[in-house]
Amino acid sequence: MPETNPAASSPLLSARGLEISFGGIQALRGVDLDIAPGEIHCLAGENGSGKSTFTKIVAGVYQADAGEIAFNGEPAHWHHPSDAVAAGIQVIYQDLSLFPHLSVAENIAVNHMMQDRSPIISRKRMRAIAKEQLERIGLDLPLDAPVGSLSMANRQLVAICRALSMDARLLFMDEPTTALTHREVSRLLEIVLDLKRRGLSIVFISHKLDEVFSIADNISVFRDGIKVGDFAAADLDEVSLSRHMTGRDVTYERYHRTQDDDRPVLEVKELAREGHYTDVTFDVRRGDILGVIGLLGSGRTEMALSLFGLNDHTGGSIVVDGEPVTIRAPWDAMRHGIALVPEDRHEQGLFGKQSVAVNATATMLERILTSVRTLSPAKEKALAQRVVDEMKVNNRDIATRVSNLSGGNQQKVVIGKWLFRDPKVFILDSPTVGIDIGSKSEIYDQIHRLAREDMAVIMISDEAEEVVANCNRILVMHDGRILRTFQEEEIRAEGFRDRLDEIISNPDDQDQSEQQEVAR
Repeated sequence: MPETNPAASSPLLSARGLEISFGGIQALRGVDLDIAPGEIHCLAGENGSGKSTFTKIVAGVYQADAGEIAFNGEPAHWHHPSDAVAAGIQVIYQDLSLFPHLSVAENIAVNHMMQDRSPIISRKRMRAIAKEQLERIGLDLPLDAPVGSLSMANRQLVAICRALSMDARLLFMDEPTTALTHREVSRLLEIVLDLKRRGLSIVFISHKLDEVFSIADNISVFRDGIKVGDFAAADLDEVSLSRHMTGRDVTYERYHRTQDDDRPVLEVKELAREGHYTDVTFDVRRGDILGVIGLLGSGRTEMALSLFGLNDHTGGSIVVDGEPVTIRAPWDAMRHGIALVPEDRHEQGLFGKQSVAVNATATMLERILTSVRTLSPAKEKALAQRVVDEMKVNNRDIATRVSNLSGGNQQKVVIGKWLFRDPKVFILDSPTVGIDIGSKSEIYDQIHRLAREDMAVIMISDEAEEVVANCNRILVMHDGRILRTFQEEEIRAEGFRDRLDEIISNPDDQDQSEQQEVAR
């Protein structure tokens, strides 16, 4: 558990009766919340519960319809984000809002330099500001390196340094670990705890409950725009917190394969792509949920893209139902019954400005055409409604722009658009990243159902807990190769998750003989 901090006599931030509506939908209703000096306060809740709306009101992005905010004991009347920044409030959003083509020093110091309003930019001073903030969190990064060349973890730390350069007293961090590896998450959380020890107040927003409990002093739970309650982190566990967040008991059922037919649906033999992965060999049977896990850069996503024709392989072969196949483009993969839910649903899986109906039917255009090959709105509507109903998308209005849905409902649309194609092999790359626990449970149930109905599933993930709960076989990839293979009886053994975490975090410590093992 995190170090405790004695409660201050008065809160740093005090919100009372906050309310706001968008288009007649009330996003926050009468929210009261206090943040103490030098505490880590976590906001928990499903997507759409009001966490981000609360954050944006405090940050001056939104103006509340009702209620009031006090900061450091003074009434806060912020009409623009710059007002909140000047007061000492900083928000690191999930997209980080960095400039990838600018240097580390420029990104850290840019807000500070803009606030000075000097017509002359001193590069020497810019570097001094950046160096001071990097040293403040014990980080050594090349000041002239473009931020776009850094790992996601180091970009996150650059965003923290930029916030600190503005003398932040209250720092909001929105889903800061979504794209980080297990080791990078541990490093970031250590830095967050150190910032707390130095007196900074931090509001931490995350769907990953293990992270919440590892650093939180207090937790406020939101549901449907209402604050359910404030709790000391020590008084909750993952089960009780999940119940407060969703209003129901959330359980993740372990998957067990029951099929007797062991003939492979998909066989991958010595597949290679120069510079990405090499000698990848495995097979998937009907009813398998095959987990593929490894650190970022292990080659797992690149291999999946090759199976779907988006990343041409330079060696090896692919066999579907006993027949060698050539896959050079996505339509080749689709013709052979292979479907892919990509790693980045926003950029690769959805047409964000289009409706739910357009997205839900995008893979099945041949089914919604008239006899003269024009689009049939009636057929599109009927098919889209079937997808929405099958996937239990909460917003049943198929005319809604898909970007307006919560992350979990967006992912249900991405998965659902493939279901009525009835694929033989379904590849899901990081299917629950950034998704709340309630939607995650529903997506897991759908994946289990597909496997029980004889589909072969490949689940790519960087979460050991996810593959252990959902997969009956697991491949660990490292440096473009399969490092270890685990069968169901090993996965069910006591202590396996900790063992898997250790292998993923320290792949170079594995015996040379184990590094040569491949899936059979």
